[in-house]
Amino acid sequence: MLLGDYNELEVAREVDFGMYLISDDGDILLPAKYIPDGTRVGDTVRVFVYRDSEDRLIATNLEPYALVGQFATLTVRDVSGVGAFLDWGLEKDLLIPHSNLRRTLRPGDRATVFVYLDETTDRIVASAKWEWFLSDQPYPGKAGDTAELLIADETDLGYKAIVDGTHQGLLYHNEVFKPLRLGDVHTGYVRQVRPDGKLDLTIQRPGYDEALAAADDLLAALRKTGSIPLGDKSEPDDIYRRLGMSKKVFKKALGSLYKQGLVTLAPLETRLVGEK
Repeated sequence: MLLGDYNELEVAREVDFGMYLISDDGDILLPAKYIPDGTRVGDTVRVFVYRDSEDRLIATNLEPYALVGQFATLTVRDVSGVGAFLDWGLEKDLLIPHSNLRRTLRPGDRATVFVYLDETTDRIVASAKWEWFLSDQPYPGKAGDTAELLIADETDLGYKAIVDGTHQGLLYHNEVFKPLRLGDVHTGYVRQVRPDGKLDLTIQRPGYDEALAAADDLLAALRKTGSIPLGDKSEPDDIYRRLGMSKKVFKKALGSLYKQGLVTLAPLETRLVGEK
């Protein structure tokens, strides 16, 4: 039986307030409100197992926002002398013990954490010092690789991101051309592997692929309306607000579509060929 994860467990018996499931750690209660319709003794159910407010093992069919061994960005529900309590999608909030905090948190704040099983207490807890749980091995990829990026924190230089759940990288502010929010997951690219093992990242495809991707996005926008009030003389902020791309990338995309004969251009307007 995996604490803090999903388990396939057999129903042992039914009681007024739920069903007991068989596990290596003894029978575990699945409260009545979480029992799937039609479940009978002898059936196998898929449940998440954690500890309730009295530290008893309990099962649920609710899906937490993160399992043990995962990173996530969660919202603070409450703060007390023992630490901060996070909403992780279950009835019992997830605790960041005071020793695992990296800054003062307030209700409503969002914090990136790593969820783990404390070996001393056998309780599921979180740590806001998520860097401690990244891999200490060299990044196995190379510049140009595609990666999954979890936006973990914002600094003066840019956004810290957790790369493929194992390594840390940075998206520089001057290379980000669309809104990013802590906890967002984006497909990104490794721009450079630094000597210290950290990664410089980008969310736009490197080189000419970037222009091709932008051209696809621009063409999709044009096909919805036939034209857009943007051209090569438009202000960068206007382009960014409407399309989420820099003016440099926008002009590359315009050039690509123009060479294919797909658009007609004006200083402040782009129109699909054939549209009036």
